[in-house]
Amino acid sequence: MPYRLGVDVGGTFTDLLLIDEASGATHRAKVPSTPADQSVGVLAGILQLCEAAGVDPGAITHLVHGTTVATNAVLEGKGAKVGLVVTKGYRQVLQVARSFVPGGLAGWIIWPKPTPLALLEDTVEADERVAATGEVLRPLDEDALVERLRELGRRGVEAVTVSFVNAFANDAQERRAEELCAAELPDLPVSLSSKILPEIREYERTLTTVANSYVRPAVSRYIGSLERELAARGIGARLHILRSDGGLMPTDVARAAPVTMLVSGPAGGVAGAVWIAQQAGFENLLTLDMGGTSTDVALVQYGRTAVGRETSVGDLTLRASSIDVRTVGAGGGSIAHVPELTKALRVGPQSAGAEPGPAAYGRGGTEPTVTDANLVLGYLPPALLGGEMALDEEAAYAAVAKVSEALGLDVTRTAAGIVDIVNEHMYGALRLVSVQQGYDPRDYALVAFGGAGPLHANALGRLMGSWPVIIPPSPGVLCAYGDATTRLVDEAAKTFIRRFSETSDEEVSALLTSLAEEAAATLDAEGVPRAEQSLSLQADVRYHGQGFEVPIDLDQLGPGLLAGAGERFDAEHTRLFTFALDAEHELVNLRATVRGAPPSVVAERLEEGGPDPAPAATGRRRIWVDGGEVEATVYDRARLRAGNVVAGPAILTEMDSTTLVLPGHAGSVDPFGNVLIRPIPSEEH
Repeated sequence: MPYRLGVDVGGTFTDLLLIDEASGATHRAKVPSTPADQSVGVLAGILQLCEAAGVDPGAITHLVHGTTVATNAVLEGKGAKVGLVVTKGYRQVLQVARSFVPGGLAGWIIWPKPTPLALLEDTVEADERVAATGEVLRPLDEDALVERLRELGRRGVEAVTVSFVNAFANDAQERRAEELCAAELPDLPVSLSSKILPEIREYERTLTTVANSYVRPAVSRYIGSLERELAARGIGARLHILRSDGGLMPTDVARAAPVTMLVSGPAGGVAGAVWIAQQAGFENLLTLDMGGTSTDVALVQYGRTAVGRETSVGDLTLRASSIDVRTVGAGGGSIAHVPELTKALRVGPQSAGAEPGPAAYGRGGTEPTVTDANLVLGYLPPALLGGEMALDEEAAYAAVAKVSEALGLDVTRTAAGIVDIVNEHMYGALRLVSVQQGYDPRDYALVAFGGAGPLHANALGRLMGSWPVIIPPSPGVLCAYGDATTRLVDEAAKTFIRRFSETSDEEVSALLTSLAEEAAATLDAEGVPRAEQSLSLQADVRYHGQGFEVPIDLDQLGPGLLAGAGERFDAEHTRLFTFALDAEHELVNLRATVRGAPPSVVAERLEEGGPDPAPAATGRRRIWVDGGEVEATVYDRARLRAGNVVAGPAILTEMDSTTLVLPGHAGSVDPFGNVLIRPIPSEEH
């Protein structure tokens, strides 16, 4: 019997979900992450999960993995020492950068400019030049380059980036430089800008390719180690890595282009939310993934995630496709504090992380966190992870008491304030992807997941006016569910700067067809038949003379392609900026994305049980809500049946998460086990 395994590594926990591809039955596990070596936690979780489920690890045919190895290398500054080879005269391309400084007034005075990922002393020049048309203006001086490569070798670089001016138009000299690198520095990985980002803009192309080199050795070591350990334990599953845009890629592609997986983890959650919401009949979604360290939010329209052309990690903003996810430092481990200067309560972005974690975990943590506040308010059960992790209520009270003393409030009201503030942080992030992008959140359902998301979801639905609030089955491991239910993807792109009057439908169609063949080749190599591949096309369009472009989906090839692109661009420009110009349109970049067929995973259905949830009730508990104490019914979510309606105040407990239903609201259970929370009409309560 074939099984599909999704694995998602977070900052606090590693989530695993095993799916029986025939029946849709699932088994889940949640184990502490091992930041020093993520593979330790992953392998421990796999063996623990298989033993608990009674499944032979050899029966796992596909292992789909969302990992933060690349992300952590950037955030922690622990990537490779990169040697950079640029065209003569462009040695300081990373130092010059773009004239953008974050922050408000006078930010340029106090903002410490980040150190480039490739240092100036590790940057050398190649005597060569290519025109924007692709014409070779000055051939590569190979002898001089060899000497400079030897210099990089003496400096101890661990990876090399080659980024020549206009290499997107003609990559011949970059490819020759790669051959020279292979001869002089045979043990070092080489990344070419013409392969990683074959698009215009020298700084963005260079920065993105340098970032690829920076994380490449760490990613290669991790994937290699994981593959060896899996094989040693008799797990012959095909391993795929989740991309930042929500698709999958084979491990050889991940090793060569790890910059495409910098936000792999959040992408898995959005993919899982889309899959589960489609079962419930919803296509327009706001997603809320609240973990131990941070919260990721995204918007989904008509079942399609918004994929942006930029990826931001820490201070870096790279040109790489990724799901448009916004992240705030608001998680279960976010630490509450009262600065001496303001005497005002603050929550996050500092986090207690996995070690030692919140005070409630009993691992030595003493700082007050959101998890501690939730325990003080009565929202959490005495133990998490199916009883494996007992919570220390006294330690949580003691931690929150430190903040309450500074504020002059009692412990319970302080805990309520902590929860209110962290909710406001997430509310602001949700507005960034909805209201500030021109979307009305009242037209979207809110899908909440992650270990902490369902505790805060009802309150956020009330703030946003987004109904229903959907709590999927196994919300704490939904990112792993997304990993397991997504599909192979590859993308090919090309810069093609032409005014619409300077090209034709036929010429653009031919270029897009060529790009589609290039992307399809990756899926061909993975054994995906052409009949199971789907194609989407995109162009970056601007008004002639404009300094930026907007990505536009293309519906067709052949006659009418350019006219349709122009109409779509005008409409999108109007949505984004409230106006369109009477100016000629211009193409900048073309892209083709090929996707494989989704996996044959069916959603498990629940037995019908009628509206009364009483058989799932396990007791009553006093909780603090909206400024006062109320009595809430506690339910074992695993015993709820389709059709049950849970009226608030109520708490739903399960192995990997806890759901809070507020007074005046009710959660109905659909056939797939989703809990759909909506306000109860006023005359009913």
